[in-house]
Amino acid sequence: MAQNRSRRLRKKLRVDEFQELGFDINWVFDESVSEADIDALVDQFIDEVIEPRKLGFHGGGHKEWEGIIATQAIGKCTDEDVAAVKAFWQGKPVSGLEVSSLYDIWWG
Repeated sequence: MAQNRSRRLRKKLRVDEFQELGFDINWVFDESVSEADIDALVDQFIDEVIEPRKLGFHGGGHKEWEGIIATQAIGKCTDEDVAAVKAFWQGKPVSGLEVSSLYDIWWG
């Protein structure tokens, strides 16, 4: 029966061509990082990685951050998006960087 779903229903269920892929991210700022530096680094992350790739980041923290990254519109994050996020945080004053693999953000 699933093959007979209308386009409207597939969109409501976010399946098939409307499936949305995203990924999780976690990191911890080093103790030496000041409040101002945390704000600057997170702003830089948004400006240099999230916005240009038309992604959205929902998360937060203080020294320990966690969140989910998905596209701003219905769509799928790519392995290149995952790599860009990892590349940004490598070499920054953070530890415990964890970036999950892509997964269906609606259906696990």
